[in-house]
Amino acid sequence: QVQLAESGGGLVQPGGSLRLSCVASGDILDIRLMAWYRQAPGNQRELVAQLVNGESAQYSDSVKGRFTISRDRTKNTATLQMNSLKSEDTAVYYCNAEGIIGRRANIGEVWGQGTLVTVSS
Repeated sequence: QVQLAESGGGLVQPGGSLRLSCVASGDILDIRLMAWYRQAPGNQRELVAQLVNGESAQYSDSVKGRFTISRDRTKNTATLQMNSLKSEDTAVYYCNAEGIIGRRANIGEVWGQGTLVTVSS
C-alpha cells in the first residue's frame, strides 16, 4: 500500500508565496510520475504541474513562470513552490503519483487527501 501526504497549505496574501510538500510512503522502489493538481469550488480538478522521470517539468499555462515543481526520488517527495500567488490560485491542491513500482506490487495511481490554499487579502 502507498499513501501520499500533502502539507504546506494555508492563507496567503496576493503576491505572496507558499511551498507545498508531498511525501509518498509505503512499498515504493520507484515512482514514474509525480504531479500536483488543484480543484477550486465549482470547478473540475486540473493539472498544475508534473514531473516524469527523465523528462522536463510541465506546467499549466496559468502557473507557468510562477510555480516550480521538484522531486527527490531518493526520498519519494515532491514539492510545489508557488510564487506571485493570485486569488485565482485559491483551491485544494492534490498530490498525485503514477507508475509506482514496489517490492510486492505495482500500483497505477495514488492521490493525496489535498491541502487548501487560500489567496486573499
